[in-house]
Amino acid sequence: MTKNLRKTPRQATSAVAWVDEPPAPDDPLLDFAPVPHARPRRNSITPDLQRKFIAHLAATGIVTAAARHIGKSMEALYKLRQRPGAEGFRSAWDAAIDRGVSRLEATALTRAIEGEERMVVSSGKVLGTETRHNEALVMFFLRNRLPDRYNPTKDIGPGHPLYERIRREVEEERLRIANHPDTIRRVRESIDRKVEGIRRQVEWEKKLADQKDGE
Repeated sequence: MTKNLRKTPRQATSAVAWVDEPPAPDDPLLDFAPVPHARPRRNSITPDLQRKFIAHLAATGIVTAAARHIGKSMEALYKLRQRPGAEGFRSAWDAAIDRGVSRLEATALTRAIEGEERMVVSSGKVLGTETRHNEALVMFFLRNRLPDRYNPTKDIGPGHPLYERIRREVEEERLRIANHPDTIRRVRESIDRKVEGIRRQVEWEKKLADQKDGE
């Protein structure tokens, strides 16, 4: 269950406007083996703090917010993540991020279906509001959730009308460039330079051979 963090509910259209409820204490996500501390210190990230971090990360999907929630630095948390024995903590971290991504997807899907209410302004005056739908966002979800129906590139290959039209256009453009007078001129000049180079090389080798014969 998500809750709206915006003062005005209709403004709750961005990813940060919604936050999941923290997982319950008996949530499997929190049932991980915390990173052990052989010699705990006053500023150690204890097992209790590790679980609080994971719970807040699952609720927000934002690592920096979860770090601030437990009063620890990002550097300390990433060091803890890499320590020996941190396998359970790393796994829980990744799973919490997945929950955050799912929340983001749900929020975006809501925006795609319900649209966004925006103010209508004219000459500096607010005339009212209107609901606008993000067509690109709608198509993104349709193409990813129903690719067989909405993916425009599916099964486009040789023989497909669109493929053949593009192939003809590319071939016509290639021929147009190849037959352009400037292209022909550059090709001829390149051939002439190569022929002249070969001619000079042959003459130089013949000259060297004549010199050896005269010795």
